[in-house]
Amino acid sequence: MPRPATARSYAARIERVVAALHAEPDRDWRLDDLAAIACFSPYHFHRIYRSICGETAEETRRRLLLHSAAGELIRSSRDIAPIARRAGYRSAAAFTRAFSAAYGRPPAAYRLRQEEIMTTTYEVSIAADAPRRLLGLPHRGSYMRIGEAFERLGALAHGAGVVPQGPMIGLYYDDPASVPEAQLRSFAAIEVAPGTAAVGAIEARDLPGGPTASILHKGPYAELPQAWDWLYGRWLPQSGREPADAPSYEVYLNDPRDTPPTELLTRIVVPLKA
Repeated sequence: MPRPATARSYAARIERVVAALHAEPDRDWRLDDLAAIACFSPYHFHRIYRSICGETAEETRRRLLLHSAAGELIRSSRDIAPIARRAGYRSAAAFTRAFSAAYGRPPAAYRLRQEEIMTTTYEVSIAADAPRRLLGLPHRGSYMRIGEAFERLGALAHGAGVVPQGPMIGLYYDDPASVPEAQLRSFAAIEVAPGTAAVGAIEARDLPGGPTASILHKGPYAELPQAWDWLYGRWLPQSGREPADAPSYEVYLNDPRDTPPTELLTRIVVPLKA
């Protein structure tokens, strides 16, 4: 049964707000500004946004800022004070409290944890995966920012009445060490029933089945590059296996909107030649 036009309209209007929040998460957004983007009354916007996105717009904004801050703490040795300001906090102390509450340790300790991650080893699982039908949105640019495509997808899928049959999946087509960040290609997707058709801006893609190698990472998404490096740089060359001509992907086993970053579970999967 076709989804009512009003549901699709609501979803498209909320998608515009999601895109705006991702484009400028550090802007001091007012409720009236976001409601105007969605063309909703300010009296009703926040309830509609929460019903579609599963959190308030301010919770989305704060989560995005802390995610960016976690990535910056890992990638750079900058002082914490400017990172705190970019995350929307007037003082390093306030940022430290918020970051500690979300990530389980203060920023300085989190930065030191990356040395532990570099020495982490994983248990590799070899399996024969079944084919998957995916609906999703392409993303171009930093893999750290694929969350925008996932959240836009969530709004559009809600409006289209798409019923997920499995977890969220991110397909990654390029090596971020050899392709300029602006040109990186990825695909934010949900698994759906076989044969499900594309709808509107949402594209359909098929993920072939076959043998795969995978590892399970527990922790913030900002730490995933180190897990990828371990799988490709340490395990794969010594495994006696070769990757298949298919994209690698991540399977997200819980939801960042209601799961602390320290408890996020992500399975990294590399298709193998038979």
